[in-house]
Parts: sequence; structure tokens; C-alpha cells
Amino acid sequence: MDETEDLKERLVSLRLEHRELDDEIERILTETPSDQIQIQRLKKRKLMLKDEITKLESNLLPDIIA
Repeated sequence: MDETEDLKERLVSLRLEHRELDDEIERILTETPSDQIQIQRLKKRKLMLKDEITKLESNLLPDIIA
């Protein structure tokens, strides 16, 4: 498997985890009372995943010189 395929697989995995965190955050928010510290941690993790997803996507796109 080449590097591009590895990056694509990692990207799929990160997107899945990002969606799962979204679902988890929504579930916790519906609880009364909700655990704000846990929500904050999940949102921080979600943001880190989004940053990594963006980085991988930019690595997969060819460099375009304007």
C-alpha cells in the first residue's frame, strides 16, 4: 500500500471518529444535567481531529502554483 492510500484510510478513520464525537456530544447535551467538563474535552478532541483532517486533505491535494 502506498502513502496516498495510507493517508486516505487515515482520513476516513478520522472523519468517522469526528462524527462519533459529534453524536456523543449531542447525547451528553440532552442529559440533565450535562457534564460540561466532559463536553469541553470532547469538543477539544473534535477540534484536534478536524485540524488533522484538514492537514491530511491538504497533503492529498496536489500543489497548485497560482
